[in-house]
Amino acid sequence: MTKAGTPIFRGIDVITFSIMISLSAMGWFMIFAVGYGESGYPDSIPLFLKTQAGKQAIFLGVATILFLSILIVDWKFWRTFSNPIYLGTILLLVLVLVFGTEIKGARSWFHIFGFSIQPSELAKFGTCLAVSDYLATVKITASSRRALFYSALIFGVPALLILLQPDAGSALIFGSFVFVLFRNGLSPSFVLVTLYVITLLIAGIITPIPSLLFALLLLGNLVIAYSMKNRLVWMGLYVLILASSLLVFNLDYHLEAILANAGLLVISMIFYWRETSYDLPITVLGLITVGLLFAASSNFTFNNFLKPHQQDRINVWLQPEKCDPHGSLYNLIQSRVAIGSGGFAGKGFLNGSMTRLNYIPEQSTDFIFSSIGEEHGFLGSIVVIGLFMVLIWRIILLAEKQRSLFSRNYAYCVAGILFTHIVINIGMTMGLFPIIGIPLPFISYGGSSLLGFTLMIGVLLKLDQNLKSV
Repeated sequence: MTKAGTPIFRGIDVITFSIMISLSAMGWFMIFAVGYGESGYPDSIPLFLKTQAGKQAIFLGVATILFLSILIVDWKFWRTFSNPIYLGTILLLVLVLVFGTEIKGARSWFHIFGFSIQPSELAKFGTCLAVSDYLATVKITASSRRALFYSALIFGVPALLILLQPDAGSALIFGSFVFVLFRNGLSPSFVLVTLYVITLLIAGIITPIPSLLFALLLLGNLVIAYSMKNRLVWMGLYVLILASSLLVFNLDYHLEAILANAGLLVISMIFYWRETSYDLPITVLGLITVGLLFAASSNFTFNNFLKPHQQDRINVWLQPEKCDPHGSLYNLIQSRVAIGSGGFAGKGFLNGSMTRLNYIPEQSTDFIFSSIGEEHGFLGSIVVIGLFMVLIWRIILLAEKQRSLFSRNYAYCVAGILFTHIVINIGMTMGLFPIIGIPLPFISYGGSSLLGFTLMIGVLLKLDQNLKSV
């Protein structure tokens, strides 16, 4: 507990706290606007509390009590009980698979006294504590295989349980813990390889395998040619092969173009071995092979294992021309129209026609940014995005000020989760990311999300009050 007579707000970071309050207030007003409709709200307070705006007001009250409770509890509590809290959230994820309520095909919710609780939101907080505690305890960098394995295990277990619900969107968020691993010494090459694999997984869905092999061989030849001692000669040969290959490939002579590039790659690797070493050619050959395997497996999984509605979600993102404008593509089209119709300054609060007439499905949760764009335009959208970016920037600054490794790691965990949520949610309203049901922190409707992020920020601010504690 805090010392007697000590104000609980003393030493709290005003910028972070103010942004959290501002975003929560903006979120409530937008939820109010979404539910306003043509008939407004009921005059009776009990009836109003049954609406989304009313329920969110209750959630905000609970979040306020929760936040004050966090500031009262001693900061060491969170480090001491980090693992029990984590195991508690894991238990909730197991129980929801058995006793949870199925909504839209996912068993992700508990229904209690008319309210829904989503354990995955609490699991993010518990995982933040557990990962931070582990990386502070082992006293070794995350580039160590042992630390990397156990860290991945800590956030991989809840991600797997969430996938079983199934809720791929929430499970994806746990990949954000790579930020704290990178801060603790994870090799940049690991990040580059991960991006390479992700690119090939996506390319495997939208690109025929022969075309992909052709592109990988061209890239391999470019890397080898650039690394040769007689760089100009080899680069000239590469340009010649590239031009002729593209011509032949466009004439549907795919096999001839692939064989020509494969032959050049073999010759290049032999000369490179004689001049330097075999390290680079082996690496290039390995990356091409691994890339093809991942692309082929991605293509096979997409076409043979994913359900039609799951394929539609990915096609909306990658291949919208294959989607039905009145079906799977409808949400995205309406979202873009709503954002674009707001113009520079927006239509004004409660004046968004698409928002009031409920043209956008899930507009109080996944697509609430569309309502912001319609009613408050480009200016309002930039203000919201700017507040989020300042919040993440401030959290990183607080992280670097911490003397406690646990506190620093925890701050990076929170920053990573916030960043991933914000980028994916705003991106999916504009078609930059697949529609996977990720809420916008503090703004989207939902008690579980609001309480989860309140926990994360509240504990962060409490830890920051104790900079001298290690």
